[in-house]
Amino acid sequence: MPFAIIIGILDVVFIVHAAKTGRLTPWAYLIILLPGVGAFAYVLLELFPEWLHGVQGQKAKRRVINTFDPERDYRKMSDDLAITDTIANRTMLAEQCLALNKFDEARRHYENVLGRPLGDEPRFALGKAMAEFGMDLPQVAIVTLDQLRQRWPDYQSVEGHMLYARSLEESRRTSEALDEYQALADYSANTEARVRWAMLLGKLGRDAEARKIYGEILTQMRRAPAYVRRVQAEWIAIAERSLRS
Repeated sequence: MPFAIIIGILDVVFIVHAAKTGRLTPWAYLIILLPGVGAFAYVLLELFPEWLHGVQGQKAKRRVINTFDPERDYRKMSDDLAITDTIANRTMLAEQCLALNKFDEARRHYENVLGRPLGDEPRFALGKAMAEFGMDLPQVAIVTLDQLRQRWPDYQSVEGHMLYARSLEESRRTSEALDEYQALADYSANTEARVRWAMLLGKLGRDAEARKIYGEILTQMRRAPAYVRRVQAEWIAIAERSLRS
């Protein structure tokens, strides 16, 4: 029997199995689009972990499902919120909206939560600012972050500080943005902050200062553990390219 026919039969078998066990989406599409490979992935990531109940297998399965159906969790969280409108359910959905670039919806959820008696927390205000930045409203994000700082002066967030610096840069408040990038780089081991600081210096024609920062980044990263270099790979690559140009 020709190999292609065998592959076709196996694909049909696994599509039927997926349909009977409630796994038709996204596996049927994956098996059809990738003959043989899709069926192998189905066995490896669905059936094998099911047989072994392996935690790593379940995580791998989830990664594949999210790749082919990225809004799967979003739909489930939307259904959960429709049934039970709690702060926890709404903020989980808001975070998922940020991940899917549904910034306008994320902002609405965070505003709803912040308006509740038990929802007045800085992390929700930060989420709202992230949504506003994603909506290309950096000046509005700055206002939200300034209000956050006034309301919770002791709240510390590297992520929030980075967002503030980027919002200043996008609002063309370059001098203030440089100060914030430098301050962030001084107190945290944030490679992104230093790269963005150097990039902004380069845009302003201050190439010597920018190259000095890029060089310091690469020197530090050469001494860093391998896992750190993997995490910072994107920013290391930018520094390397910038020094070569």
